[in-house]
Amino acid sequence: MDFLQPPGWVRPRGYSNGVAAKGRTICVGGMIGWDGQEQFHCDDIAGQTRQALKNIVEVLAEGGAKPEHIVRMTWYVIDKKEYVAAYKDIGTAYRDVIGKHFPAMAAVQVAGLIEDRARVEIEVTAIVPD
Repeated sequence: MDFLQPPGWVRPRGYSNGVAAKGRTICVGGMIGWDGQEQFHCDDIAGQTRQALKNIVEVLAEGGAKPEHIVRMTWYVIDKKEYVAAYKDIGTAYRDVIGKHFPAMAAVQVAGLIEDRARVEIEVTAIVPD
């Protein structure tokens, strides 16, 4: 996996500008902050982020992938201000579950998510080396 950082660019914090990888692709659909039985255990964005990331890791494991194989993440949040205010706790949850691996990422504020109680939804693409 090659992390793409153009010369002279400021290094991004918490994500990469681009990633190049070769191998088997695993796409994980949008994961929200409920468990495998579709039960929410909290309503705060950091807690739901932690659960969504755990869900992602479990799905990746089913495909023989680990968090370090993630090349791309897209985060959908319903409240940008809530997301920004929780950066520290979200960052802690991220490092606890994913580690110090920072793929290419995008975060988008959306009008709503299908599950009314969901605060965040995260989808990923992982590439497992051949």
